[in-house]
This record gives sequence, structure tokens and C-alpha cells, in this order.
Amino acid sequence: MEGGVMIDEADISQERRWFYEQSARTVISNLQKRNMEGQYVSNCQEALSAILEMIPPGAIVARGDGVTLAQIGILPELKLRNQNRLVDPFEPCPDDLYLTNVERQGREALFSDIFLTGTNAITLDGKLVNIDGMGNRVSAMIFGPKKVIIVAGVNKIVKDVNEALERVRKVAGPINARRHYLKHNRTELGDLPCVRTGKCVDCNHDFRICRYTVIIEGAMVRERGRINVVLVGEVLGI
Repeated sequence: MEGGVMIDEADISQERRWFYEQSARTVISNLQKRNMEGQYVSNCQEALSAILEMIPPGAIVARGDGVTLAQIGILPELKLRNQNRLVDPFEPCPDDLYLTNVERQGREALFSDIFLTGTNAITLDGKLVNIDGMGNRVSAMIFGPKKVIIVAGVNKIVKDVNEALERVRKVAGPINARRHYLKHNRTELGDLPCVRTGKCVDCNHDFRICRYTVIIEGAMVRERGRINVVLVGEVLGI
């Protein structure tokens, strides 16, 4: 008890929010130095509102694979709003057409007005680090769509590129491979070492999902503001 007020030492939510916001502000400042934009929101609801404000009526919206987008609920909200055509390579379809659909709509996504996606990691000095299996997500982040909106929980913030790559290999990669194996009926992934053991061994398996490593260090001046990062003060995604 302090000053007659009972202190709850078990609740550090206020301190966490403060820490998350300070880290996010450092990232945002460095994103801007790299000709990218960033903003911080405290929760998923605020993130949803911020993203919707960046999507004008009539814009063609595509999305990359990512758990964060599902947690925020942006696709159902866009469908409910009914003002945009959606390009969704991962919409439910028969298992034998899954990869065909990903390839076809993944190419179509390159011609969209707005591309929504998450990121595997973002460094304190403003670099975006991602590893893809087919390359459709990182391709659209780099070139094609007129605007890219990247949504990330504060758990994706890391010190530098080395820590980002380690995070992908040790955490995001194994969990994501297991997710596709379990939730998308990708039975061919069942024999991957990371799916079986939870550990990356830098394999060369035929169905390895870590194929394309991309580090976005910034944008050209003429593309300033094309990449927009929304940092959310919650633990989101993989």
C-alpha cells in the first residue's frame, strides 16, 4: 500500500503499454527516414479503424497470407463495407485447387491498388524482414501495388536484421509451417523437420516454405509513403 492506495504488483499492463509505444515510436521515426510511413495504435480495434481510413472506396484490395490480418478482422469488415473488390489468394477452395488459386490470385495481387499484409519482423532502425515460400507476398511488398499496408504487433519488433532472421527461423517459420499443415491440409508439409520437431535445421526439403528472404531497407524518394506500417501495441501474428 502506498499513500493509502493498494498497489497491484501483478498488473504491469500500464508499464507494458508505455514500453511498447516507446519502441514503436523509435521504429516509426526510422521508417520515415527510409521514405516509409508508420503509425502506432494501442489495440486491434484502433488498427482496424486506421486501416479502413487508408482504403478509399473503389480501390482494388489484395492481401498476403498472415495471421495478424485475421486477428484484426480486416477482410470481414471490408466485405461488410462492400466498397472494394477483394483479391484473396487464400480464400477457401477445394484442396486440389489451393496452390493454383494462390498462384493465380497472387499474380493478380501485383496489379492491385492496395496490398494488405503482415511482416515477419521489423527492426528498431526501420527495416522489414520477411521470408516467403512462393514469393508472392514479398513480391507485392516490393513492387506492383500502388500502396502497401503492413500490420504488425509489437512482438515483431527486434533489435537488428540478425535478430530478425533468427526470429523467423526459430519461431515464425516452424509455427507457420505447422499452421499450413494443420489448418490448410497441406499434408506434404508433414515431413518437414520444423513441422515434426519445432526446430529449424536449414533443410533443403522439397516442400520447405522458407525460400525467399527479403530485407526492405527503405523506398526510393519517388515512392515515399507507398509502404505504410501500422504497429499495434499487442502481441499479434506469429
